[in-house]
Parts: sequence; structure tokens; C-alpha cells
Amino acid sequence: MSVETHHEIVDVTSARRPRILMVVANPATSTTTGWPVGFWAAELFHPFYEFTKARFEVTIASPRGGKVELDAMSDPRDESRWSADDVITLGYLNTPEMVAQLEDTARLADVDPDDFDAIVVCGGQGPMFQFRDDPDLQRTIAAFYEAEKPTALLCHGTCALLDVRLSDGSYLIDGKTMTGFANVEEEFSDAAVGTTVMPFRIEDEARSRGANFIQAGLFKAFAVRDGRLITGQQQYSGEKVARLVIEALAV
Repeated sequence: MSVETHHEIVDVTSARRPRILMVVANPATSTTTGWPVGFWAAELFHPFYEFTKARFEVTIASPRGGKVELDAMSDPRDESRWSADDVITLGYLNTPEMVAQLEDTARLADVDPDDFDAIVVCGGQGPMFQFRDDPDLQRTIAAFYEAEKPTALLCHGTCALLDVRLSDGSYLIDGKTMTGFANVEEEFSDAAVGTTVMPFRIEDEARSRGANFIQAGLFKAFAVRDGRLITGQQQYSGEKVARLVIEALAV
């Protein structure tokens, strides 16, 4: 009897399962607070869970490759207890195979978009200090989008969209409906910390690029699909983003 025999049988419509590229931030230091920053755990692990339940293959990459680290408050074990109820993240952090992946992520420049069926760019605090100006990430996002593949981003990871241009020179988000970490949430965060946390606000910048930026309210799970562009509002939206990607792939 195979060790796989006892696993849940999932109905699929094709033998070849989609391959998903998930991008997270490398460790960095916030230029506004001086804190160490990284990626938000739930924004990787919650979509990852949905994709693997559907028997998709997932590769985790980062701009520089190598070891990546969580934003502290996204760790359910953190003394702040901000994410204490996130049992999905807690489970993955106690899974040796996942821990090994986080120790050695693929370098984005070494990844061929042709090898994947969709991309999901995760958020956290780190993206706001490295994603917007990263040429490899911009090229990768444009490549997926222009290849008509589901192109998904969530929370502060949506900052990577702000300066992406397509082959015709237009901004990818010009005229698109999207969401991301909203002003109402930035205001909450600034008030909680007592200082300005982020160097800019995604909602304002997206509108200046011609996007139709929408949001569902403070910390409500929300995601929106505009064609092949899929965006999620914040850390509670990962499951919704994943389900829209699965729906878009129609497998």
C-alpha cells in the first residue's frame, strides 16, 4: 500500500495540475520605523493551503532568493498574539518541509514564467520597501499578465503593480479594478503604532495610475478579479485570492 493511499481523493478535470509561483519578500529593514520586516505569514500559507488542497504544485520565490522571514506579528507564536488564532500558519511553521522551503527560496531572476500557470505575490511589511522598484518582479508580473495567465497580488504585495508597464508602455493597472491594503487600514496601523508605518499608500498611488481602487472596509476579507488580474485587500483575503486563481484556471 502506498503512503499516499490514505490521502483524500480530490476530483480533478485534468491529469496535469497547474503550477503556481508564489513570491514573498526578503528580509529588510523599514525605513520609517527601523523595524526588521519580511512577509506576512497568512498571505503565503493560506493560499498555499488552498492550492495544495486542489493538488496544485507551488514554488516559493523571492527577489533575492535564499532564506526569508516572517513579519513578527504574523507569527502565531509571537508574544504580541496579533495572529494567535492563525492555526494554518502555525501548522506550516511546524512542518519541516515548509521550513526547509523558507530557508532556500528560488531567486526570482532564475525563474522562467513559462514554467508556471499563475503567479501570486504575497504582502507584508517587507514588500513596501523592496517590491515597487524591483525590475525582476516588474518583468515577471508583466510576463504573466501578457501571457494571459492569472496574475494575483494581495495586501501590501499589490504595491508591486504600481509601476508595471506593459509592452505598449501603458501602466498595467490603468483602467483596472483592484484592491489592496486600503487607506482605512493604513490609518488604523499608524494610530496603533503612533507613527507613519509605510512610506506611501497603495490606494492613493493606484488611483494616480488610473486604477479603480475598491475596498470592503477595515480588515474585511475581500478580493476582486478583473479579467486575469486578481487582487486581495489584506492578510484576511488570502483564501479568497486563491479561490479566484483556481476559478480562473478552470481546472
